[in-house]
Amino acid sequence: MKIEMDNTIIEFHVQYGIRKKISIHIDTAGIIMVKVPNETSEETIIRAVEHHGKWILEKTHQLAEARKAPKTREYQDQGKFLHLGKEYFLHELIETEELNEEELKKNLKKFYISSCKKIIGERISRYQDQLRVKPKTIEVVESKTKWGSCSSNKNLTFNYRLAMAPIEVIDYVIIHELCHLLHMNHDRSFWRRVGSIMPDYKEKEAYLARHGQSMTL
Repeated sequence: MKIEMDNTIIEFHVQYGIRKKISIHIDTAGIIMVKVPNETSEETIIRAVEHHGKWILEKTHQLAEARKAPKTREYQDQGKFLHLGKEYFLHELIETEELNEEELKKNLKKFYISSCKKIIGERISRYQDQLRVKPKTIEVVESKTKWGSCSSNKNLTFNYRLAMAPIEVIDYVIIHELCHLLHMNHDRSFWRRVGSIMPDYKEKEAYLARHGQSMTL
């Protein structure tokens, strides 16, 4: 679900359960979870989010600024970088001889883009068959804020930095975006569909929240 406040879109997930009160949680990745009692109306949920809107905007802004903190990378033969959840020396991923830092960074980015395209291509067919959906286009892009996205035209995009994550985390992002072909928002039906394919999807979300800052160039 989402609302607009102060010219900013606040997008949030809703988790229904046996509880008495509505509570709002924001994790380190800026993902907003609104936990509500069963049978709570959408109108009531929106009012609760609007009531805490100022706090939500301040908190998400603080988290976004923290994620912008620059990371020092060693673009040399012994520098370490993630690929599929494991650390590798730079020379294990790309050719490093007689290349300066700018060339190394450029080639490493090309490596991740190529790797991500290959992995997405291999994995997505499995899950689109299970979900009985078919995206119009699939593209690997550079993004600072999103791991994946689905447009209303059924175009899927994936962040090339996903190649740094474990394969099961990549699978989660693929499943997440494919499920948006069935449900464009994050309502209960959407999360039930995600959970039907990957019951432990929350663990994968938590991985991205914990390690997303280190999955950079």
